[in-house]
Amino acid sequence: MESGRDTHREADRDMDRDREPEPCPEPPRARPGPTRWGICSAGAISHDFAVALQTLPATEHTVVAVAARDLGRAQDFARRFGVPRAYGSYEELAEDPDLDVVYVGTVNSTHLSTGLLFLRRGRAVLMEKPMALGAREVAELVREARERRVFLMEGFWTRFFPAWRRLRSLLSGGALGVPLVLRGSLGFNLGGVPRLRSPALGGGVLLDLGGYGLQMALALLGGGGPPTLLRAHGVLHPTGVDESVSVTLEFPGRALAALTFSMVAELPGAAELGGPRGWAQFPSHMNCPTELLWGGHLEQFPLPPPAEPLNFPHSTGLRYEAQHVRECLLQGLTESPEMPLAESEVIARLLDEARAQLGLGPAGVTTGVTADPPSDR
Repeated sequence: MESGRDTHREADRDMDRDREPEPCPEPPRARPGPTRWGICSAGAISHDFAVALQTLPATEHTVVAVAARDLGRAQDFARRFGVPRAYGSYEELAEDPDLDVVYVGTVNSTHLSTGLLFLRRGRAVLMEKPMALGAREVAELVREARERRVFLMEGFWTRFFPAWRRLRSLLSGGALGVPLVLRGSLGFNLGGVPRLRSPALGGGVLLDLGGYGLQMALALLGGGGPPTLLRAHGVLHPTGVDESVSVTLEFPGRALAALTFSMVAELPGAAELGGPRGWAQFPSHMNCPTELLWGGHLEQFPLPPPAEPLNFPHSTGLRYEAQHVRECLLQGLTESPEMPLAESEVIARLLDEARAQLGLGPAGVTTGVTADPPSDR
């Protein structure tokens, strides 16, 4: 995405065109009974997704198969969660006839190839964010899903949390007036996660955490379209990935977002949204909020407790995006009305522009830097 206004008007037209329905036959609705999940990868985020599914009724959600590049890991995962089938390749999972949807929790650099594998087999896909490495890869996945009329959604779980939906309800009711300023920060000391230091694996803080803030700004301030201006600055890790980054976005109507992300420093994770009539705040965990402060009152939205320890904070909240995917499939939808593919494409373009301003090349392309060995996410 370029910073010039002409380019942004063209992006606006692209976004509108992407949202126009195509005259295609209506896809079949999902079968009655529980939604049958396949899980692609047996890594940390897939573990938490399986734990989150356990908080939902078994009559609505069930995991029927898991795949990893190492059969032993898939089998261990299957035993842990009572999954009937384990595969040692993603191709075997794609050929399983008893799946309704696949959750893809692999490393960033494999999202394009893995997503295409499942979409070309006609499998609905919930793709862990980021959708892929850059706007071109995201566009390829979106094009494949639309041409085949297969469901695809990027897993920005934030949009399905009750606290987020409460904020959107306040905005639609005019509680803050027209929102004009968003300020947020999200940071963790992630030095022990090798893939984040690897350019070849899509490492760096923007692809890992930055999308959360960008999707929030787009949803809360972007009613008039994508931003008209983006400015990014930050510092790089010795391996060449972005380590800590601040991004400023200007939107039509004089709305402004100021966002900071770090993969080496702990930050409070708060996000504040202000308008002429008042303000609201997620006091922490802006990516997975369970509290909302507004009008002098703190509203709490507790999560169900996990059946076993989680790898990431608030991971049982993954249940909400799983519920949404089930609702979409039961309605025969090929994309989410709350996390539409057009917005995934805009977010990818914003990430590309921010990375370019930091002097980074295309995500996933190395420039003489040794990558950490691949592994499931």
